[in-house]
Amino acid sequence: MQIKRAIVLCSGGLDSVTTAFYVKTILKYGEIIILFFNYGQRALKLERKYSKNCAKDINAKFIEMKMDSLKAISESLINKKGAIKKFTRKELNNTRKESEKFYVPCRNTIFLVSALALAESIYMKKKEKYDLFVGFKCEGKESYPDTTKEFVKEINRLSKISTFGFRILSPLIDKDKEDIIILAKKIGVDLKNTVSCYSPIKGRHCGFCLACMLRKEGFYWANIKDNTNYVAR
Repeated sequence: MQIKRAIVLCSGGLDSVTTAFYVKTILKYGEIIILFFNYGQRALKLERKYSKNCAKDINAKFIEMKMDSLKAISESLINKKGAIKKFTRKELNNTRKESEKFYVPCRNTIFLVSALALAESIYMKKKEKYDLFVGFKCEGKESYPDTTKEFVKEINRLSKISTFGFRILSPLIDKDKEDIIILAKKIGVDLKNTVSCYSPIKGRHCGFCLACMLRKEGFYWANIKDNTNYVAR
């Protein structure tokens, strides 16, 4: 039986770590690369830590790519210093204005093209073909343009005409956060070893940024205890 090989783009976040475990345990890929991007994000240390932990847990190879040019052009609060709004649960009904503050231009496009370059370089050396996986989830009407089904379709079309035809797959794209949390528990992900926070405080989730609030809400609707180490509950 031919070994299935995968490159999983991983930020150490709940969605991407669950995707990596899904690729290993459910889809049964035998060789996996965890691909992590350093683009000067505030949560770099935690994201790297949990991405490395994920690689260790599923017996995958860890590769880090540095993206200084992306950091240089980004005005996102993910990269730049600035006050983070203390989001409330009531405000989760309309997150578009707040989420725009954290948009990094073309981030997923740049990441996926870089991942395609990695896959192609491996293929040219070893003739080993890798599938690419991303942890996109269902974002509804407020999704970023490079997280949609249409985007995945088009980036696959680009791969077909510009590379040896590597597939880009997003197995969780129809799932909400609570669905992913339930799946994660089912397949053995230690959810405490994932990071969602945009701006951690001394190695802990702040507990009040938009990403932390969406994480809390996911656990609430999944009816699963949230053991995340938040500064503010």
